[in-house]
Parts: sequence; C-alpha cells; structure tokens
Amino acid sequence: MLGMTKTSGAMHVAKITTKRVDKSGQPREYVSHLLRRTYRDGTRVKHETLANLSPLPDAAIEAVRAALAGKTLVVAGEGLEVTGSLPHGHVAAVHAQAKALGLPGLLGPAGRERDIALALVIARVCRPASKLATTRWWAGTTLAADLGVADATTDEVYAAMDWLAARQEAIETKLVRTHLTGPGNPDRLALFDLSSSWVTGRHCPLAARGYSRDGKKGLPQIEYGLLTDPAGRPVAVRVFPGNTADPTAFTTIVQAVRDTFKLTDMVMVGDRGMITSARVQELRELGGFGWVTALRAPAIAALAADDGPLQMSLFDQTNLAEITHPDYPGECLVACRNPALATERARKRLALLEATDTELAKIVAAVDAGRLAGAGKIGVRVGKVVGRYKMAKHYILDISQDSFAFTRDHDQITAEAALDGIYVIRTTIGPEQMDAAKVVATYKSLARVERDFRSLKAIDVDLRPIHHWTETRVRAHVFICMLASYLAWHLRQAWAPLTFTDENRPEPIDPVAPARRSQGADAKAATKTTTDGQPARSFTSLLDHLATLTRNHLRVAGHDESGFDLLAIPTPTQRRAFELLDASIPLTLK
Repeated sequence: MLGMTKTSGAMHVAKITTKRVDKSGQPREYVSHLLRRTYRDGTRVKHETLANLSPLPDAAIEAVRAALAGKTLVVAGEGLEVTGSLPHGHVAAVHAQAKALGLPGLLGPAGRERDIALALVIARVCRPASKLATTRWWAGTTLAADLGVADATTDEVYAAMDWLAARQEAIETKLVRTHLTGPGNPDRLALFDLSSSWVTGRHCPLAARGYSRDGKKGLPQIEYGLLTDPAGRPVAVRVFPGNTADPTAFTTIVQAVRDTFKLTDMVMVGDRGMITSARVQELRELGGFGWVTALRAPAIAALAADDGPLQMSLFDQTNLAEITHPDYPGECLVACRNPALATERARKRLALLEATDTELAKIVAAVDAGRLAGAGKIGVRVGKVVGRYKMAKHYILDISQDSFAFTRDHDQITAEAALDGIYVIRTTIGPEQMDAAKVVATYKSLARVERDFRSLKAIDVDLRPIHHWTETRVRAHVFICMLASYLAWHLRQAWAPLTFTDENRPEPIDPVAPARRSQGADAKAATKTTTDGQPARSFTSLLDHLATLTRNHLRVAGHDESGFDLLAIPTPTQRRAFELLDASIPLTLK
C-alpha cells in the first residue's frame, strides 16, 4: 500500500539520556548521541538510527550536529576573516548610563537631531574634542554606526546644537525639579558658583576681558554659572559675558529658579563674593528664598571689635560658635576657627612680606644711587611691587622726588593676624532645621561645585577653550558640556570601586577641620589596586580601558555575504564596570 511506503527524511543528532541501576545498586545516568534519520511512514513519523556517535569527542559530535543544521564549518584559525574592529566598550558603557538616567527621552522626541545631540554628549564624556574632531572620532567607534550619525555633516551637527539650545529650558526644568525638590534634598539646598574660560577668535559677542579664573590674563573669555544639588550634581548652567560680576550672575540664577523653574522655599548656597549684602537684601525683597554664605573680611573685623560678639575666647573649647548681631536680623551667624588654616595664612603672609621687603630694598638702593628719581617714577616701581604681592595695606611708604623709604605697618599686620583662620557663615536656616555643624558642612559643600568645574574644564569634559562664534552655539556648547558632566558625575559614583574615588569618605568629627579620606581610599592609592584585587584606575584611564573592548565583524573566507559581529572577550575590569552600571554588555547600542 502507498501509505506503508518509507520516504527519505532529514538526518539529525539525537541526545538520549537513560537512567539505570548498576550491579552495585547505584543509580547511573547514560548519555548516547545517535545519528538518526527522520521519515514518514504513512501518517506516522519514525526515526531510524544510522550510527552511534557516542564514542566520538564532544567537539566532533557538535561539528556533525552543526553541519546537519546547515551551518558552514571552518577549521580553527582558518577560513574566518576579521573585516573590521571598532572600539565599543567605552561608548556602550556611557550610553548604558545615559539610558538608565532617561537622558535620550529627556533631550526630546526621537529624531535625527536628538541622535546627533546624544552622540555629542556621549562623545564629550569619552573623548572631548572640537565638533569637527568629534565627528571624525566617532566614525571610528560603534557610536556613530549604532546611533546612525556616521554620515552627519558639520551643518547637521550645528543644527542639532541649535535644536538642543532651544530645548535647554525644558531639560533643565526637569533636572532641577528631580534633584532639587526630590527626597534626596530635604533641606531644598541649591549650590551656585561662577567660573570662566577663554575664547579663541575675535567674533564671539559674549567674549570680554574680565577676571580670569583660568589664569589667562588679557585674553577674552566667557563666564558660566553652575547650579547643582547638595551632592554637586549639575542640573543647570547659565552663560554670561566675560566681564560679568559674581553678584550679577547670582541674581540671574535666582530669577531662573523662581521664574523659569517655578521654585520657591529654596536655600541658595554661594561664596562671600557671590551672595553679597546687596544680594541678600534682594533675596529678602523677593521672599521665598533663604541663603548660606560667608562674611567678608571687613564685616568679620567689625564683629571682632572690642565690644563685638566675635571674641577669641569663643574658641577655647571648640572650633565653632553661634553668635548674633543686630546688623543681621533673622540670621544665624556661625563663627569658625581653623587652626591649620591660621598657620598656613601666617606662613604665607610672612613669605609675601619678606619677598616685598626684598624688592622694595632694591628700589631704595636705586634711588639712593641716583638711578631712579622723581616721585612719579618711584611710585610706579613701588606700586608694581606691592601690587604683585598684594601687600600695600601692610606698609607705610614715604616717597619724594629724590628719596624713598618704607616700613611695615605692624599694627595692621597684627590686626589681620588676629583673624587668621577665622571665617563667619551667615544663614537664614534656623537651629531647628540645621545645627551649627551642619551649617558649616553645607557651606563647605561648595567645594563640590569647584570639583565640577575642574571636571568641566579639564579633567573629564574639557570645555575650554571656546571655539564657537555665535552666542547660540556658545551656549549650546556649554550646555552639552554640562550634560556630559551630569553623565560623568553618575559614572564616577557608580565606578568608585574601580577607580581612586573615595567610596566611603568618613563624616568629619570636626566640621571645621579639613576633610580626610577613608582608609580604603588610602589603600587604593598606595597599592594601585581595588579591594577585589583589580588594577585601580583614574576615571579617564578606565574609559580608555573600556575602549579596548571591541566589536569585530567576521566573515567566512571566500564568501561575500555580510558575516556576523562578535564582541571581544571582556576583561574582569570591563565586566565589573558594566555590572556596576547594572547593565549587560550590549552587542549594539540600540
């Protein structure tokens, strides 16, 4: 009958597992690998065993299995060609952190502009460079191919920057409300500080000469103010002309917090040059804002007068004391004395005085020898010396047409020395919310903003110098750097176990004393290894190490088909870096 006829079928390798009891009564498991042919006998499917492959090595059995599945087999070391290899690990890790933070969605709706903008931010973390250099760099990584920006032109990059600049307010508003008003900031503190970077070219409308925080005297610059949460996490940035004063910048950010971000009941934290008495009065008039700042030297000297509340006896038992004064109604004043700072200031003052004495003595000799004459010329020479060392207030100068003499003003020096190491913090935060020690710690947290500026300028993001000409592009460039710094901040926190970052910085017993590192951080610095025995690296060198994790494209020799992608085997450090991000190592970014 036709239904009983056998028809040929496909062959396959079947794994048969049986369990038996041996002669000693012990259960045993036996595994057999059988080469079988499957065929249909009428309506029934049957299997025919052609050979027992069990005696063969496991590798041979798998080779037969793969061959029967239609796969092309090649001899190890022969037949496969690596047609391309791209650095992948660093961009994959930064992209994974960006996804975890929701950064792609935060930037805006999906599209070409967002892909380019995201690539610019990630590239700024991995390899900061000019925009032209960046587009050349990312073409040599998996970033460009996976985000689809490999063919992005310079005009498209600038268009993406303009697109991002238009969305800055919306992006910052979400960041500010997430980090400044969330449960992680119960005291509603907002830290703000100002820095500057020099500008190349002569066409930037924001470029102006002002006080350079980069030490680039005489060069045009821009200024930018960074707003952070108490942990130093960047949430907003504002760009100003290069001659903007600190108080003016502070007024701008307060207006942004109130009008743009719609926040009130915030406590602004800034240094003594930022939140001046005039700015404090503005905050009083605005309402809804508190402050933490410090007094300037003249105000401290007034408090330390004979009948003032700031007396040295306050520091007999402790390094800080709470005081009050009618000139500061509704405020708490915390006076602090740092002995280490006092010693350093005394040493520095003495060194500057001695250097000034040496230079002024040279002028005296020149006048006495007749090589220098005229009150005007003598005054210019003297002014340069006392200006260089900033010691004019400590000298009594006697200049005439043909003579010059100087003496130290010992009364002035003694008065200044009496206040060495003393600073006074003023705040509206009451003792029911913060004790004096926490107020001091809050003011000293401004060091975290200074750390952010170091990250922005040179260590991580390399914001400077500014190459862009138009105001919009300059602002967009600084904003991209701020977003990259936001990413780098979270990466540094996550990768602390792999880097020299202090994972468990101890809370200081004395808030006035200098901060100290933990024993674990000292051990990492001394041994150059992490707690689990891996090499400890800087943040930048860890990114460089991750870049050695490549994605390779392979194909079978003699075949023109596309082939397949294969990741290099990650090192233990690379695996750990992704584990700390709570992410698997992806083959592609999307």
